[in-house]
Amino acid sequence: MTRTTLAYLRQRYVIEGRALEASVEAELRADHRAGAKAILQSVAQRRTRNRAEGQRLRGMLHMENALRAKGIVHVAGVDEAGMSPLAGPVAAAAVILPAGVRIAGINDSKQLDAASREEIAAEIKTRAIAWSVAFAEVEEIDRINIYWAGILAMRRAVEGLVPMPQHLLLDARQLKDVALPQDAIIGGDAKCACIAAASILAKTARDAVMRELDRRYPGYGFAEHKGYPVRFHHSMLSKLGASPVHRRSFAPVRAVLGLPPLPPWTKPGHTT
Repeated sequence: MTRTTLAYLRQRYVIEGRALEASVEAELRADHRAGAKAILQSVAQRRTRNRAEGQRLRGMLHMENALRAKGIVHVAGVDEAGMSPLAGPVAAAAVILPAGVRIAGINDSKQLDAASREEIAAEIKTRAIAWSVAFAEVEEIDRINIYWAGILAMRRAVEGLVPMPQHLLLDARQLKDVALPQDAIIGGDAKCACIAAASILAKTARDAVMRELDRRYPGYGFAEHKGYPVRFHHSMLSKLGASPVHRRSFAPVRAVLGLPPLPPWTKPGHTT
């Protein structure tokens, strides 16, 4: 092989990541130059990563496959995003994936960068049997508290699915007012493909809302920190005061507004 050939092979099989044909691999193994060995090493590392990813994705289908083995076809993963921010709605998503579908890179949305989340979200929407995104608005958060607002958003997401699911898988939650069999899985957004899919759709949908709110209420940095209580957000909240989309049931916002702390919540829909 010439140097030109090695450069071409590196471009094709290392940079572009194409599958290495057996005949080409045999030629590279017979070539004792460092460049040939480097190509083989890169291909071997990619194969190891691919096998590990395949095993991870198979593991993330375990719960759904177990339910399908019992004749349950439509299994929906449900998750929320935006419980901790000081501003903006809470989002939730519900996703029914086809049996055995593998979406490369799917994971808990918090483990992915923004570009990966957007790319995977688009694939989820294309390949899902059904998906739904819903919100609970700031006014609802302040009226019923953030916990119940998250439950409300998840219920709305489930109700938006067509077809309706036969079973729900949730990340450490239960929807007691939804008359469907369900399992709450601790850390489910990193263990179960359909919950991870819901996590990604909820996160990307809420991020899009916060980018729009950043245009409507400039200065707070909503597009960057999405309303989370980072130092910059606290600083601008103190400087600018609370916007209409800040959660007035949250202590830092109440403090800026000069409002007293809220007493403990007693039941859904009740504040004093």
